[in-house]
Amino acid sequence: MTASVYAADLFSYSRRPSREVMVGDLGFGGSNPIRVQSMITSDTMDTEACVAQTLRLMEAGCEMVRITAPTVKDAANLRNIREELNRRGRRVPLVADIHFKPEAALEAAKWVEKVRINPGNFADSKKFASRDYTDAEYSAEIDRIRERFIPLVKLCQERGVAMRIGTNHGSLSDRIMNRFGDSPLGMVESALEFARIARDLGYHRFVFSMKASNPKVMIAAYRLLVARLNAEGPDWNYPIHLGVTEAGDGEDGRIKSAIGIGSLLSDGIGDTIRVSLTEDSHHEIPVARALIAPFLNHGAEASPVNGVQPAWDPYDYVRRASERIELSGISGPVPLAGGEVVRVTVSRRVDDAVAHKRAGLGDYQPELILEDLPLVEVDPLSEEETDAVNAVTEPRLITVRDGVALSPIAAFRLLASRVDPRHPILIKDTLSPSGEGEFLEHLLGSATVLGSLLCDGIGDAVLLRSEEAPGQSLRLAYNILQAAGVRIFKTDYVACPSCGRTLFNLQETTARIKASTAHLKGVRIAIMGCIVNGPGEMADADFGYVGGAPGKVNLYVGKQAVKFNISEAEAVDRLIDLIREHNKWVDPA
Repeated sequence: MTASVYAADLFSYSRRPSREVMVGDLGFGGSNPIRVQSMITSDTMDTEACVAQTLRLMEAGCEMVRITAPTVKDAANLRNIREELNRRGRRVPLVADIHFKPEAALEAAKWVEKVRINPGNFADSKKFASRDYTDAEYSAEIDRIRERFIPLVKLCQERGVAMRIGTNHGSLSDRIMNRFGDSPLGMVESALEFARIARDLGYHRFVFSMKASNPKVMIAAYRLLVARLNAEGPDWNYPIHLGVTEAGDGEDGRIKSAIGIGSLLSDGIGDTIRVSLTEDSHHEIPVARALIAPFLNHGAEASPVNGVQPAWDPYDYVRRASERIELSGISGPVPLAGGEVVRVTVSRRVDDAVAHKRAGLGDYQPELILEDLPLVEVDPLSEEETDAVNAVTEPRLITVRDGVALSPIAAFRLLASRVDPRHPILIKDTLSPSGEGEFLEHLLGSATVLGSLLCDGIGDAVLLRSEEAPGQSLRLAYNILQAAGVRIFKTDYVACPSCGRTLFNLQETTARIKASTAHLKGVRIAIMGCIVNGPGEMADADFGYVGGAPGKVNLYVGKQAVKFNISEAEAVDRLIDLIREHNKWVDPA
């Protein structure tokens, strides 16, 4: 499958054309700007709190607000929330978030402008059953889903209510898992099953999403979705909602969101986004606004090259197979490429600035100095220069020359496609460092560029220059490697953003767990307020801390729940005991 199946050109920007879908009075897709949305965390039965939080989101610049509706009773109270907002003259579109309860969806569709369903749990209960479905059995399952889904489609059709068919990586049904596996392909097929039912009824007022906590999985799933929609035909041009689930909090959550969302926006994919942070939801809006800012007035670019095919698989992560070389590093010889970890390069200015405190930097160590590298700078638009590199038999460390008339993502993609893979590549976050802009802008821009390339398998060393503060630029470089999943050097957390379903205070609990486990290098811990997105969201985690009931916590090893109904007061200690049992615990220094 070639890259052109999901993007017109991977070396120039053009936004994917989509039909317009109206959500209330707000247009998505078509010629509309990329929309920003979020989700409140209040109990849906608390009308006053829900209205207050919605108003705060609107003041921050949120254009659509999602509210969980776990029961029919909660769904019915959406009427009171809607009416109170109307009374105050605030006409923001509301979205009902539905999991497990088709009856709640039917009630919610009476009062909101949009209903979000998760195909993995709308009409399925996950039992982790392993079985081979015959074609007849599979068809019977689709008929069962059709019977449960059609009433909602008809009601939305009658009332002019929109829908999001939103697949979560962690909650794929047993039927999908057995036929397509726990994969981006399974995510896409899960959504298409429901889309076909809607289309059979002549209902087209919907958008798609393919959310995952792992940016690589998310990126692959959205690309594959767009490729499949293009293959289905021009009238499958539905808008796309982007989001990274359980991104976490602070700098790490923002970096992970930028890698997943920013990479896809750079490919021209995405008509609306939600940044999911384990923080008060109004903090998500400035991050989302900053992510879409570069694309709001970004017209299509002319293609700089013709006939160049990408040298990577855009649907399946494989690191570019460069040959191993050895370089002179700050602390001695540094092996690069050939299966080695991605290295962190800094300028001599940055190294001089942090040299006096190197002992206290822990794992955030500069490894290579830019000015000392035997670096070959190349203009990837010049066939003469790329041919000259390819004529060299021994592997050389190469990079894109500053000032090249391409975006950094396009430039390094083109370099990787035109130069023999034996040559390791140093990737840079910018080709025109200026130091201008705010820290958040630098963080998101660097994470988008470096994260996108790393998730394409491109890059053996990174150089971050958009942020001039030495300590911050060094920390950002390492945190981008961690979030992209290419170099795990500290504890990794998967933490959901909280909502009305959450069974404990996520922010406080996440802080407590981090305080006890932040020294466990390489251990992955999932912290989830409930299991609504499915245990598959913890696929990469070693351990899970999951709300099971009010005041009660279930502990997981991988996807498997192993301890149940632990009181919240002792759950962190029990988590530590579980980590000890599996020989992953070390005492803090």
